[in-house]
Amino acid sequence: MKILTTIRTNFNCSLERAFKTPMLCDVTRVHSGYGLMSRVTHSTEDQSWGKPGGSRKIFIEKSIYFKGGEASLDKVIERIENQYWKIELSNFKFWTGGLTKFEGEWKTKEINPENTEVIYSYTMFSDNLLLYPFQWVLTKVLWRKYMKHVLENVRDLAYTKAPYLYS
Repeated sequence: MKILTTIRTNFNCSLERAFKTPMLCDVTRVHSGYGLMSRVTHSTEDQSWGKPGGSRKIFIEKSIYFKGGEASLDKVIERIENQYWKIELSNFKFWTGGLTKFEGEWKTKEINPENTEVIYSYTMFSDNLLLYPFQWVLTKVLWRKYMKHVLENVRDLAYTKAPYLYS
């Protein structure tokens, strides 16, 4: 079973900044925590990150639902330069309410040289019919709020031209 949530917005910056910033900038500044969502503290084994097939291990801070430490594996599934990213989060080391993996998508389209449309989506995957109503609420309410927070972090990083850590 799949649950999809999507946010659309415009960034007042170049297509390149809107495209590269969410994946190639410092993940701790993108995923800074919000509400029940723990902040990312660092990543390891990230030498290949940013390239199709590349991956990294993500570590998050301690919370009421997690002891802290390694949390998941992120993989770049697809990268079409200045258009599209698809990533997968899996191998969770914390309770996800029965969700088995997340697929994130970041689509960009230039409106003009300093205005870019961004479509940010997540698909949550589950194989547990009994937990599906809970998962739907988790995705459509909590995760969507978190996505809006991440989107604003990315917007700030793009506007301030934060350095890319990956290529």
